[in-house]
Amino acid sequence: MDTMETTKIVGGACGALLVFLLLGWAGDSLYHVGASEHGDGEHTSGYPIEVAEASDATSDEPEVTIEELMASADAEKGAKVFSKCKACHKVEAGANSTGPTLHAVVGRAIGTEAGFEFSSAMASHGGDWTVEHLNGFLTKPSAYVNGTKMSFAGLKKATDRANVIAYLQTLQ
Repeated sequence: MDTMETTKIVGGACGALLVFLLLGWAGDSLYHVGASEHGDGEHTSGYPIEVAEASDATSDEPEVTIEELMASADAEKGAKVFSKCKACHKVEAGANSTGPTLHAVVGRAIGTEAGFEFSSAMASHGGDWTVEHLNGFLTKPSAYVNGTKMSFAGLKKATDRANVIAYLQTLQ
């Protein structure tokens, strides 16, 4: 390779770098996303979006107790919602899987099922699986029993929880 070819290669690389830098500068000029200062002195990136406070959105809704929800709960709908649980739980007596069997779970002592090894947090929780305990646990298991091995995120809708509990009550 002679000097002229080397000069062409270096010149081409420098030209490509120059084009790249110019395109970057033009893009930054057109689509600036850096920090900006709003009237309140706060530096932010992007455009501010006004949202309503969470307390404003929920203040008009009446609070419904689990007892009221259980009065209108539908076990058939609960069986459909229970399909989310089937990956880890069985409903046949003594059929433990990744999770314990949920046959006759309503009224059973928390953290007890023959042949299943519970986390120490669940085993030491105490109490029985009442409607109230099941509702709290199904809302967000990791928050209700800190240290549980159950990784399920929970059921956000209160009606879904009530329907699942109604379904579990039929498994006696």
